[in-house]
Amino acid sequence: MTETRAQKVEAFRALHAAPGAFVLPNPWDRGSARILASMGFQALATTSAGFAFSIGVVDGVPGRAAVLANAADIVAETSLPVNADLENCFADAPDAAAETIRLAAETGLAGGSIEDASGNPGAPIYDFSLAVERVAAAAEAARAVPGGFVLTARAENFLHGRPDLDDTIRRLQAFEKAGAEVLYAPGLPDMAAIRAVCSSVSRPVNVLANPRIPGLSVAAMAEAGAKRISLGGTLTRAAFGALLRAGRELLDTGTFRFAADAMPGAEIAAVMRKDAGG
Repeated sequence: MTETRAQKVEAFRALHAAPGAFVLPNPWDRGSARILASMGFQALATTSAGFAFSIGVVDGVPGRAAVLANAADIVAETSLPVNADLENCFADAPDAAAETIRLAAETGLAGGSIEDASGNPGAPIYDFSLAVERVAAAAEAARAVPGGFVLTARAENFLHGRPDLDDTIRRLQAFEKAGAEVLYAPGLPDMAAIRAVCSSVSRPVNVLANPRIPGLSVAAMAEAGAKRISLGGTLTRAAFGALLRAGRELLDTGTFRFAADAMPGAEIAAVMRKDAGG
């Protein structure tokens, strides 16, 4: 049976309500989505950075139409709920950001995010009041979508040179009051900060896995209060890292040891031949 979008939203919300934490891996295209869906994950998420890298540009360049088309491709490859990285909803004005939420739902997505990063290098984070207004407009749009839409609100301070935990928490608390279902502060530097964020709000918190945090694990993040754990562009970068190491081996030694870690073609083909995964 092919699940309807409303059923995917219901399943996605149930994951956030269940005990413990779940991992939300980030495919960057149709093929990576199929592979991850075949492995037993319960939901997937797009990655703006990973998608951008996969088409040869940097994060923030592709734009709304391309990002939503990529999301639609990933949705089409799996029966799992898919959450989208919608950046700053590709707009400054609250009503324009809300329009992105409506368009995202039309692709079949179960949820998506709005962030308070402006894309303006001179003022990288929206002023507090505008940031809250944007979340409120996006939340209103999400509530109006038939079948629902799980809105995640992101406070981006730590990714943009503003390591202000108090302001980050203040923003997340305001985003919760404005109607966001999930809260997210990517780039938190340590487990203490993760605990502080998770204990300061009553909505589920998404935590970005940061390999630089000592002792990081799914279990440790769950113990700190995380409900959802995502990887951003890390899986894409891991794939590119494997490609880079293979190329270096070919150039430096002329050998093919890297092929020992390659996924067998027959195994890939078996996944690609299956009906939409999940």
